[in-house]
Amino acid sequence: MPQKNEPSTALFAALEPRLRNLLPADLYALAWIDPAPATLERVFEHLRTLQSILYDYMPRQVAESLPQPGEVRHAWQEGTLMFTDLAGFTPLMEANAAFGRQGAYTVLKTLNDYFGTMIEIVGKSGGNLLEFTGDAMLIQFPANPRHNDSAQAVRAALRMQRAMRRFAEMPLPQGTFTLGMRIGIHTGRFFTAEIGTPFRMEHVLLGGAVTQTKQAEGAGKVGRVNLTSAAYERVRGQFRFEPNDREGYMLAIDDLTPRELGDFDLAPTARRLTRALLMDRSMSGLVRQIDQVLQVVEPLASYLPRPILNLLVENAARRQIPPDFPEPTVLFVNLVGLPESVDHVRPEEEDALAASFSRVFGLINAAVEARGGVLKKVTCHLSGSDIMIIFGAPNAHTDDPLRAADAALAIRQIVAQLQPPLVGGEAVAVYCQIGIARGAAFSAEIGEARGRREFNVLGDVVNTAARLMSKAGRAQILLTESVYSAVQERMACEPLGAIPLKGKAASLPIYALLGHLSE
Repeated sequence: MPQKNEPSTALFAALEPRLRNLLPADLYALAWIDPAPATLERVFEHLRTLQSILYDYMPRQVAESLPQPGEVRHAWQEGTLMFTDLAGFTPLMEANAAFGRQGAYTVLKTLNDYFGTMIEIVGKSGGNLLEFTGDAMLIQFPANPRHNDSAQAVRAALRMQRAMRRFAEMPLPQGTFTLGMRIGIHTGRFFTAEIGTPFRMEHVLLGGAVTQTKQAEGAGKVGRVNLTSAAYERVRGQFRFEPNDREGYMLAIDDLTPRELGDFDLAPTARRLTRALLMDRSMSGLVRQIDQVLQVVEPLASYLPRPILNLLVENAARRQIPPDFPEPTVLFVNLVGLPESVDHVRPEEEDALAASFSRVFGLINAAVEARGGVLKKVTCHLSGSDIMIIFGAPNAHTDDPLRAADAALAIRQIVAQLQPPLVGGEAVAVYCQIGIARGAAFSAEIGEARGRREFNVLGDVVNTAARLMSKAGRAQILLTESVYSAVQERMACEPLGAIPLKGKAASLPIYALLGHLSE
């Protein structure tokens, strides 16, 4: 076994605690056993690659203005928001699930072809992808001195719908499949915040403008671009429209020639951070340059759930997480009260509101991670904020449904005990709704292969959990029959009969989770 060089060991020891979660297991062990310059060069190169990967996982405003982990920040922003949703993905996933890894790569190739195409159009049109939400995207067109952000969004949406034509009929080994897309657009003012703990941060968007964008997508039509009245008023003389059959919305008519629409509004800009260069290969120089890269990597890493960060770290050299067809238990939490109150908050109350949201997020994330789950995302719901939680991907346990049910009970208690902030001088009423489902899904790193992307879990089980959440009453936890079957020996549940869910041909038997049987 190589003997440690004492000066090298002393220099490396100062960095070692910061590297434990950011190096692949084999490289960490090698660096600890033999922290020679050649080994630390490998550490530097790995961290530089990881920095690029993490940067691609972040919205632009997070990557370009990093807070310190644990620092709560907030700001109001204006502009136009776009929400997209993909139709036809579930049949594609289900048809390929039986083909194992080969089927997973078929689905991944199709999805990434779709996302890569859309992200490129968004970038060329002046937009910024804020987040992936399952197979959906939330995109921002920032307000600018030309006041043309709404027009940029409409032009981008028309380009995106034109690009969808090549996904309308896709011959694959398992059959011919069709993908379509709905797009909703709204213009307004919304609240952004960086919340969480040094262990786990999150970038959230709050306010009615975000909700109205999602509502516009839901009220839209596959293949069309649907605008709220606020967005329509900004562009009514620049495009032709027709009324939607849903009151308050207008559908853009694509009667532009290819030359009139064009391919871009802005030349795309590179998203990458400046790559650090290895200038000094002495021991002290390597340690100093590793420290400099860590100052960027550590804040970026705090925005990812630990299991997903581990996947990225171990697969950094390959630059791809292998796709899979897991059978996770998915938990959706709708946090009602705090998100909507932001539209009524006084300037002097904003700090307390952001701090309260940060506190409840940190506690919920801790409850999830303590039970082996992954808090994937906080996103906007039609009322409140959705929190998507996964048990069984990327790491599976034999009792994932039980872990999810236990986490749901803990989350309900956390929300019930929250000390609400004051908004408009009055305490905010905060409560949650929770839905839990179990079933087949598709997990992969989706987006651009060398650009904006995220690890995601998609499939009907995700949609079912979200729809159960929407059906839940105040502080109620609803389960599908498969979850109930897995937890009934340990949990008290109440059968509620069969209820209809959007997207389901038949009503589903549903159960309410009451508590632990020992309680």
